[in-house]
Amino acid sequence: MEPDLFTAAAEERQEKDPAGSPLAVRMRPRTLDEVVGQQHLLKPGSPLRRLVGEGAGGPAGPSSVILWGPPGTGKTTLAYVVSKATNKRFVELSAITAGVKEVRAVIDGARRATGGYGQETVLFLDEIHRFSKAQQDSLLPAVENRWVTLIAATTENPYFSVISPLLSRSLLLTLEPLTDDDVRGLLKRALADERGLKDAVALPDDTEDHLLRIAGGDARRALTALEAAAGAALDKGEPEISLTTLEETVDRAAVKYDRDGDQHYDVASALIKSIRGSDVDAALHYLARMIEAGEDPRFIARRLMISASEDIGLADPNALPIAVAAAQAVAMIGFPEAALTLSHATIALALAPKSNSATTAIGAALDDVRKGLAGAVPPHLRDGHYKGAAKLGHAQGYVYPHDLAEGIAEQQYAPDTIKDREYYTPTRHGAEARYADAVEWTRKHLGRRRS
Repeated sequence: MEPDLFTAAAEERQEKDPAGSPLAVRMRPRTLDEVVGQQHLLKPGSPLRRLVGEGAGGPAGPSSVILWGPPGTGKTTLAYVVSKATNKRFVELSAITAGVKEVRAVIDGARRATGGYGQETVLFLDEIHRFSKAQQDSLLPAVENRWVTLIAATTENPYFSVISPLLSRSLLLTLEPLTDDDVRGLLKRALADERGLKDAVALPDDTEDHLLRIAGGDARRALTALEAAAGAALDKGEPEISLTTLEETVDRAAVKYDRDGDQHYDVASALIKSIRGSDVDAALHYLARMIEAGEDPRFIARRLMISASEDIGLADPNALPIAVAAAQAVAMIGFPEAALTLSHATIALALAPKSNSATTAIGAALDDVRKGLAGAVPPHLRDGHYKGAAKLGHAQGYVYPHDLAEGIAEQQYAPDTIKDREYYTPTRHGAEARYADAVEWTRKHLGRRRS
C-alpha cells in the first residue's frame, strides 16, 4: 500500500462517523472556493486551480509547487482539496517518516500509472525542509520529467531549506498569515455547519475575541480551542461558550486589551513611560500584556525605536541600532519568536542611561523656525559651484576646516537671526558626557561664548 495520508480507509471511517474526527478535520474545505484566506493564490488560472483540473490544459501542464507559510495557514488543507478535487492519482508523504526508499516507490508507481493507464500522479510532500539534500535530489528526475506533479509544504524559508535545482523546477507560492476576519469567518462556519457544531452552542463576542487572540492567525489552533471549549460548555449544560469556560479550557486568561481602543494606547504609553523611568520589570509587564493580547509586533517595535531617540539618545548611542535591529528581526520572524527580540530590546532600552537632549534640541530649533527665525544663509556658506556665484560673493571667505590643524574654523554658520542660539544641551549621563565635552570645546573654538 502506497503511503497516503488521505487513505480510502480513513475517508470511509470519517464519512460513517464524522463526529469521531477532530473539528479541524471535519471542517476542511471540500473545494478551493471554501478555502479561507490565501485568495492571492486562488485566482482563475492559478497553479492550484490548474492542479485540480481547472483551466485550458493542453501542452502546458500544471507546475509543481512549493507552499511556504506559517503553521495553520492552510498548506495541508490546500493539498487535501487537491486530493479530493483532482482526477489525478494522489499520493502523500511526510518528510518526518519517509526516506529515499519511499520516494522511489512513489516515483516507480507514478511511471507505471502514466505508462499503463495514462493517469497522472500528484505527490504531496509535507515538511520538505526535513529532507536531506540527498533525499531532495531523489525527487529531481520525477519533477523534471513530470512523472509526478509535486506539492511540497514547508514552514521554513525554502531558499535556505530546499535545494536550488528543486526550487528552479517548481513555483514558490507564499501563504500569508490568516487575518482575524479570516479566522472569525471560519469559526462562524464551524459553529453552524452540519459538519461542525450544528448550532449546538453560541459564541459571544467577548469569547470570540479571546479565541482570535489565542489563535494568532492559526486556523487549526482556533478550531481545536473552539471544539474543546464547546465540549466543556455542553458538559455544563450552557447554551453558549462563556469567556470563563474558554479560559478554563485553554488555561489562558483573557487579557483586557482592546487593540482599537483606549487599552491599546494606555498600555503602549505605560510601556514607554516605564522604559523612560528605567523600570525594566514594569516595562516587561506591559510588553507581555501587549504580546498576550495579540498586538501587532511591528507596532511595538516602532514605539521602541521612537523611545530610543526620544528618551535615550546620545546617552547610549547603541540604543537606536538595537531598536532598529529588533524592528527588522520582528518583521522577518513574527510571533511567537518575536517576543524574544522585543524583550531583548525592551530590557536594553529600560536599563540604558537616559537623555532627552535630542528631543529638546530639535523641538527648540523647530520652534524658532516656526516663529520665522529663518534668516538668510551667510554668504560664505552659499553654493559657489555655478558660474557667476563669485560675483555674488557666494562662498567667498569660506574657511575649509580640514585645512586647519584642529579641524575647526572660527566662522559663522548660523543665520544672523539665530547666531547665538544654543539648541543642544547635553546631559552627562552615560556616553553623552563625551558629547557634552565635545560641544563645549567646539563652541569655544567657533568663537561663541556663553553669556
